[in-house]
Amino acid sequence: MPFLFTTFAAMENLKTYEQGMDLTAKTISGLEEVLADELKALGATEVQTGKRVVLFRGDKEIIYKANYLCRTALRILKPIGVFTVRNEKELYEKVKRIDWTQVFGLRQTFMVNATISQSSMTHSLYVALKTKDAIVDQFRDKLGKRPYVDKENPTIYVDVHINREKCTISLDSSGASLHKRGYRVATDKAPINEVLAAGLIKLSGWNKEGDFMDPMCGSGTIPIEAAMEALNIPAGYYRKHFAFENWHDFDHDLWHDIKEEANNRIAEYDNPIIASDQSFKAFSIARSNLKNAGLQMDVTLINKPFEKMNPESGKGMLLFNPPYGERLEEKDIIALYKMIGDVLKTKFKGYEAWMITGNPAAAKFVGLRPSKKIKLYNGQIESKFIKFELYEGSRKAKKQTPSDTKSS
Repeated sequence: MPFLFTTFAAMENLKTYEQGMDLTAKTISGLEEVLADELKALGATEVQTGKRVVLFRGDKEIIYKANYLCRTALRILKPIGVFTVRNEKELYEKVKRIDWTQVFGLRQTFMVNATISQSSMTHSLYVALKTKDAIVDQFRDKLGKRPYVDKENPTIYVDVHINREKCTISLDSSGASLHKRGYRVATDKAPINEVLAAGLIKLSGWNKEGDFMDPMCGSGTIPIEAAMEALNIPAGYYRKHFAFENWHDFDHDLWHDIKEEANNRIAEYDNPIIASDQSFKAFSIARSNLKNAGLQMDVTLINKPFEKMNPESGKGMLLFNPPYGERLEEKDIIALYKMIGDVLKTKFKGYEAWMITGNPAAAKFVGLRPSKKIKLYNGQIESKFIKFELYEGSRKAKKQTPSDTKSS
């Protein structure tokens, strides 16, 4: 059965659009352009970035590919209804006008997730409840029976987004957030989101030459994402299921072909990917996650403090997520960032170093001048992704031409 993408215009005229044309990808603030580039590479058209979203056009194949291959997407949504709404009564009435019996069946379970911004309706849980009521009541009116809600493992995910008076009702093709790759069996305290880790690697412009090192690896997320990038392992490779597999029009053959083609591009990678943490607990968790991902032979894991680490090839990149200070005294966080600077300056000349931190004041104690700063969010924490270029000589000497260095 086809889905209907319906728009209620000012005069409440009903319009229908072809399936699979207008799509939305959610991401983390600061990664919108990175995700836009990923979607373009898959063949998406009319790609536009917004706040934490990328809007694009594509067909069923693009939906499947975006879920399986985009490293920086959190969810891929397919809008089925867009209309103006000013209150809960109007929301209920207009949600009920979408033909939900064409979207899913009585034997399928569903759940509704709602987000609201700058609206007179302020309670997202109540908006989700009213949407659920409209769907259930329509089924009951048409078929005499209702489908059931399952908040743990539904077959159909409905997404409601209200901004001012514009309401967009979408089917969530992903189900569980795409940051849940499926390789983590355990986490250390405050683990970095997998999508953010992948985004940091892409923002760094890593050229896959020399060493890739994470000297404060925690659960191992950054080095695992680096290994997946280097080996060309699809972002969704470890996941067991996506919500679009429960849709009426799911194409088994197309999905099989997309996965097979992508998996056939997995290749060997020879340069060192090194992960280390001074905590034995973190080391053990990272080891478990690497083993679960089948990457224990591709990432060298070390239980060692940063100051005792040494470069491997003499060139490459460090990318890490040091503590921000939530659980450390001020004097300890200052000492930590000073140590980071000392180690970078004395041991890693010729490398690039990238560090994400939610404590920009502490970052100043690194004692190196950043060559780039990018604003990002690590969860709810506004953070800076900072680049340090660790030249062999001084930066001034690096920029001099041969004639500049001649004596007069």
